[in-house]
Amino acid sequence: MSILISRNTRVIVQGITGENGKFHTAQMLAYGTKVVGGVTPGKGGQTVEGVPVFNTVSEAVRKTDADTSIIFVPARFAPDAILEAAEAGIRLVVVITEGIVPSDMLRVKYSLKGKGVRIIGPNCPGIITAEECKVGIMPGYIHRKGKVGVISRSGTLTYEAVYQLTNLGI
Repeated sequence: MSILISRNTRVIVQGITGENGKFHTAQMLAYGTKVVGGVTPGKGGQTVEGVPVFNTVSEAVRKTDADTSIIFVPARFAPDAILEAAEAGIRLVVVITEGIVPSDMLRVKYSLKGKGVRIIGPNCPGIITAEECKVGIMPGYIHRKGKVGVISRSGTLTYEAVYQLTNLGI
């Protein structure tokens, strides 16, 4: 069952040309996620893993019809990246970046209050709908469709819990 993402989710990667952005774009594509674009200012026109790169989120959304963004930018740029995604019409923003100043996130949350934007993170492994779509950094192979969903603030402990549930057929 899909709750926040499904096989129809159209994802852009903010920070796609960085090391983590490139690596996890490849992993998400291999999982079957529809990564339709990436954003790195000044690098528009390039491709990463066959995915077009745009200079702005608004350009990426306009040209790809993306509805979800995953953020792999440095902490000092992440708050503005979240706001840029929201202003471009993205309604689900997954923030992998760690080390964002809490007062910056409070500013972001206040700015987006009542605007219908859902933020997952920051400093999270992302979200996954087993065998459909992965917007994050978790190992996809440990997740299987079933009747149980796992919500956690941890990364590694979540992976272990999911792995055990999968091995038990739950």
